Formats: sequence, structure tokens, C-alpha cells
Amino acid sequence: MFESISHAEPLRLVLKAIILLLAGLLIFYHATMLVDLFRGQGLSSDARYNAIQGVLRLAIMVSLILVVAGKREALPAMWISIAGLVATQYWAHWGNLPVDFTAGRHPLSYLKGFIFPSIITAAFLYRAA
Repeated sequence: MFESISHAEPLRLVLKAIILLLAGLLIFYHATMLVDLFRGQGLSSDARYNAIQGVLRLAIMVSLILVVAGKREALPAMWISIAGLVATQYWAHWGNLPVDFTAGRHPLSYLKGFIFPSIITAAFLYRAA
């Protein structure tokens, strides 16, 4: 008559909330960056760099939406697009591109872009197990 509630269910809900919160923050951040890009306020005066950044940010947003929807296949897409974005930041850092965000930054600081995706991935995989 009474179904027992799994002890794992509250943990799964917390993990789902973590995924939703972090993915939501990243989606909002990249959406605002895309809006700036389309308003002509890109990070660089190099149109090619801005275009690549725009495509990668859109890919990140789409992959995160799919991760929130529970699509396991979206995790590799998320990682590829975020790794691509970090790679473009290194390109700007060492490639003498006309950008302001590299001034005074340590090269390892760009790796912080992997923190939220790592937590999202761990929560997703643990929740699915």
C-alpha cells in the first residue's frame, strides 16, 4: 500500500538542482555575452575572433540546455565547446589579439572555465548512476 521512498531520491533532487543552477548561470552568462557580441561590443576588434567566440558560446548554451533536459550525449558537446572557448582565450592571450581581458592575467586563470562544467558533469553522472 505504501511505497517506500528511496533514500537516494533526495540526493538525486539536490544533484538535479545543482545541475539546473550551474547550467542556468552559464546559459545566462553566455547569453549576455552573445547579446553584447551582436550589439557590436565583442571582446575583440578582430571579427573572426568574435565570430568563433559567438559560435562556441551558442554551442555551450545549446549543450547545457540538453544537459538540463537529461541528455547524456550533451556532456561531450558541452566539454568540446567549453574547451574550444578556453582555447580561444589562450589564442587571445598568446596570439597578440586586440583584446583587453588578457592584460595582467596569469595563463592558468583561463582554466577556471572548467570548474562549473566539472561539477555539472559529476552531478549528472552521479545522479544517473
